[in-house]
This record gives sequence, structure tokens and C-alpha cells, in this order.
Amino acid sequence: MAKRVQLVLTKDVSKLGKIGDLVEVAPGYARNYLIPQSLADRATPGILKQVERKREKERQRQLELKQQATEQKATLEKVGSLKIAKQVGENEAIFGTVTTQDVADAILKAANLEIDRRGITIPDISQLGTYKAEIKLYSEVIAEINIEVVSN
Repeated sequence: MAKRVQLVLTKDVSKLGKIGDLVEVAPGYARNYLIPQSLADRATPGILKQVERKREKERQRQLELKQQATEQKATLEKVGSLKIAKQVGENEAIFGTVTTQDVADAILKAANLEIDRRGITIPDISQLGTYKAEIKLYSEVIAEINIEVVSN
């Protein structure tokens, strides 16, 4: 059986790996597909050092993002509760619902933080009252905030 070849991927390849991964493949696969398509380069010491530097930069960037998210969580917890005013009908039922965009706007007003509405999870809100919302700031950093829906 032929010897395997070590390559460093320059693009994501399905069922093989992601950018920067060191993979071992058959020589024909490397010679006929991966290298001509610019999906991989041969693993030389210089390229391995470059890949390691890129990984270190990415790790530092992820640490900074996590730190930022932790600071945002602390700011949100200081705010405590958000008030959202909605038009009310009979039996304290509101017209429409409270959306994640409403919550994001209220956070921007109260804490001067711009939060992506796609990271906000709220229950179905159709009446006045107090509800809990989860805000995903980072993969491991989740803040909980109270939302108070009041009459307009």
C-alpha cells in the first residue's frame, strides 16, 4: 500500500476537515484533487508555523469575544428589568406580541448595548405582566433579564 501524504487544508473540505487542519490522505487524492483545486498545501515546517500562528490569533480573538460578552452580561444584570409599553385591549391582552426586536430596542435604550435580536429568546407574550428573556451573548455566556410589559 502507498505511503500517506500530510497536507494542510487551505479551505474547508467536507468529510475531511476545516481550514488549517493537518490531514493525511492518499497520494493520488492529494496530487489529483486537493492540490490542483487549491484546497490544500503540502505540510512543510514553514506552513505548519503559519497555521499555528493563525490558530493562536483565532484563540485570542475568541477569548476577547468571550470577555466582551461577560462584560455585557454584567451590564445587563445591572439594568435588572426592562419595560416595554404596548397597546392593550380587553382582559389585559396586548395587540400583537412582544418581539425579540422590541426587547433589543429596549436594551439599547436602557443599557446602551446593541444586542443581536437572533440571540434573544422570549416566551410567547400576549398579555401584560412580567416575563423572563434569555440573551445569548456568546456560546457559554447567557444573560437572563426580566421584561415587564406595561400598558401604553
